[in-house]
Amino acid sequence: MKKIIKNSLLMLALLPPLVTQAQFNKTTQKTRMTYPETKETTIKDNYFGTEVADPYRWLEDDRSAETKQWVDAQNAVTRKFIDQISYRNQIKTRLTKLMNYEKYSQPFKEGAYTYFYKNTGLQNQSVLYRQKGDGEPEVFLDPNTFSKDATTSMADINFSKDGSMLAYQLSEGGSDWRKVVVLKAADKTVVGDTLIDVKFSEIAWKGNEGFYYSSYDKPKDGSQLSGMTDQHKLYYHQLGTPQTADKLIFGGSKTPRRYVGASLTEDERYLVISAANSTSGNELYIQDLSIPDAPIVNVVDNFDKDHNIIDNIGSKLYIFTKLNAANGRIVTVDAANPKPENWKELIKETENVLRPSAGGGKLFANYIKDAVSLVLQYNMDGKLEHRIELPGIGSASGFSGKKEEPALYYTFTSYVYPATIFKYTVSTGKSELYKKSGVDFNPENYESRQVFYTSKDGTKVPMIITYKKGLVLNGKNPTVLYGYGGFNISLTPSFSTSNIILLDQGGIYAVANLRGGGEYGEKWHLAGTKLQKQNVFDDFIAAAEYLIGHKYTSAAYLASMGGSNGGLLVGATMAQRPDLFKVAFPAVGVMDMLRYHKFTAGAGWSFDYGTSADSKEMFSYLHHYSPVHALKPGVRYPATLVTTADHDDRVVPAHSFKFAATLQKDQGGDAPVLISIQTNAGHGAGKPTDKAIEEMADRWAFMFYNMGLVYKP
Repeated sequence: MKKIIKNSLLMLALLPPLVTQAQFNKTTQKTRMTYPETKETTIKDNYFGTEVADPYRWLEDDRSAETKQWVDAQNAVTRKFIDQISYRNQIKTRLTKLMNYEKYSQPFKEGAYTYFYKNTGLQNQSVLYRQKGDGEPEVFLDPNTFSKDATTSMADINFSKDGSMLAYQLSEGGSDWRKVVVLKAADKTVVGDTLIDVKFSEIAWKGNEGFYYSSYDKPKDGSQLSGMTDQHKLYYHQLGTPQTADKLIFGGSKTPRRYVGASLTEDERYLVISAANSTSGNELYIQDLSIPDAPIVNVVDNFDKDHNIIDNIGSKLYIFTKLNAANGRIVTVDAANPKPENWKELIKETENVLRPSAGGGKLFANYIKDAVSLVLQYNMDGKLEHRIELPGIGSASGFSGKKEEPALYYTFTSYVYPATIFKYTVSTGKSELYKKSGVDFNPENYESRQVFYTSKDGTKVPMIITYKKGLVLNGKNPTVLYGYGGFNISLTPSFSTSNIILLDQGGIYAVANLRGGGEYGEKWHLAGTKLQKQNVFDDFIAAAEYLIGHKYTSAAYLASMGGSNGGLLVGATMAQRPDLFKVAFPAVGVMDMLRYHKFTAGAGWSFDYGTSADSKEMFSYLHHYSPVHALKPGVRYPATLVTTADHDDRVVPAHSFKFAATLQKDQGGDAPVLISIQTNAGHGAGKPTDKAIEEMADRWAFMFYNMGLVYKP
């Protein structure tokens, strides 16, 4: 999880047999929805003596005609409901206008050129440009030309050290499975064959002759999109040779690992290998490439903590580690004797969570302090040189580049500060504006405030609440409560153009920094894992109660929102406290906690979740909160719009299919339960702009309508 399937509206005459005319009767909030029939089977599983029914197991088969028929029928019902909302197209028009501004990425230097991504406004995929000196920028690669419907995206790009060669990854339909194309930068001619079946991989060039990459064997049983991918392997590809001749470097039967990644130090002396079996904790290895046939040397031989090499000077390695430092620290060691007992502390652990980077011959300590950024610059001897003056309270990202670069770039953003790029001069520690956002938004008219509320067990949890200045807190403001709470991921402030729609309707956007995330380090993360996962749900529920108790909103105007692990959060909390929310938006969620580990790379999430096979206690705990299993017949659940995608091969769509089918059956109230399934889309990355706008328009229209509100243009 670390590092949705929408069909066109079908005409009634073309609807699949499962959909009847009665299902398209005029639907209002006061009329009980009629849904496509979802057949139930008698499949049961036995977990430590407890039988658990799984009546919708058949929906796990994403290749079957029966599943496709169900998807088409559900999409048709959803489309019919949303399209009858009179102001839905007004929202889409407003979103389209808001999104129509130039967007830039931070520039980066490769060889004689400076590269950057640019979107003129409504392009489905951002275009990669390059510029030599002060010359005119030219289009280098345009992903909009890769497919007719712009659903093929450029997922990543990596250049060789001198910038003369590059490899870029293609994602088709949002899938995590990638193709790799190699080019000569000078004339963009293709070199060799396109690599296929690459997944969860960086590209690490070794000179201009070849590169390292990672992948899994294709699933032998079941669908490529849902079949289990368990053992990651690191390969070396020599240019001019077939992929079948690629050399296995690490992984496989001798060193089986679920996740394997590789990088090279900037001087290309050391190959750095990270190996892990879950999303937390990794082994660390190095290989000295300056010595022919040098062995791969183990640096850290266990999965207890996180570590990575961020820089080197000759044989001196700079390592970021959480060993004996839950919030992270930087140590140095000589590569000849790299074991932890030889590490020397360079930058000590602090009370704030560290996310380091290197560039311009310096180290940058980017700390998370109460979910916002604090950035310090150190020299390579660990001496503090500058505290970077940021434009305000928010999130700063970047501060990385090649050693010789005199200037680096970073992006600053907050919930009321559109993403803005700054140029940072390393020698002076001064920032200057490089690219200002062109979005039609005046930050002076809005405000964000951070509050700390008390969760069920007394823990203080931060939440940032954003709204238009002068808003009256009368309990009637449409409010979105967003959360994630997992995998050590920190939710730091970031601007969303889509949220302008909510804020300009007198709405409130609240983000709770739940346990399970990384905002306060390892302890905060662990407090929301396995048998403590309920803490995450309690934190989210307490956030909702805070918003209601302080009259920001009320249950009649509150929506919950989250994706992936956040989709699990929304599903679990609406099952536990359906009275708190009027609307729920679980996106690409992990909904079947008893079987999640049986699909794609799901088994790697067990550090956070545990699995139903671990023990009777773990099974019972998962079974209790698993959204698919926690729903009860006859309960009045919130109006729910489930979203997923046919090419989501990270959290397979079967999770959302089974949850939607169960919720439609169990719904005891009049609120609609709909599922929108995008086609040629995946877990979220690389989604075309037009699909994103359609999805956002559906979401806001569904929310306002079910709250009994009318959108005001």
